[in-house]
Amino acid sequence: MANFLQGQELRTLHLGNRVTKSTGTLAATTISLFTVAGGEVLVTSMYGLVTTSITVANSYKLIVNPTDGDTQDLCAATDIGSTDTLAGSVLQFGLATTTAPPKLISIGYGTSRLDVVVPTGDIQHTSAGTDGVILWAVTWIPMVTGATLVAA
Repeated sequence: MANFLQGQELRTLHLGNRVTKSTGTLAATTISLFTVAGGEVLVTSMYGLVTTSITVANSYKLIVNPTDGDTQDLCAATDIGSTDTLAGSVLQFGLATTTAPPKLISIGYGTSRLDVVVPTGDIQHTSAGTDGVILWAVTWIPMVTGATLVAA
């Protein structure tokens, strides 16, 4: 049987809508990457493509900062600069434990699949200061009518 769906259509069918956002040069700050509005969304996958090498020791993590409720870590604070993370590297999530969220790791042993419900608010990155640039890509589906996820 022939497949008449194109690559983008297959991705949307299996993972949902896709949105990207570049961090710009990483600095010691917390910045919103994505904004969720209108209700909950299911983030089906998330990965980072390093577009400018990260070579300075740092502490970097992703968090969900809801409009109402407590801020939660999407991943544990991880040093992605002491051992250089070169341009072209893909950042994914390691395995979570019952007591700790996953760490960011380079491609090979991680996963980009998240399947995390995110409420109205922001997905943010928090950096203790470093160099480099990451392009984050998220796929998502609305859990309620009218819910959206856009680049902040």
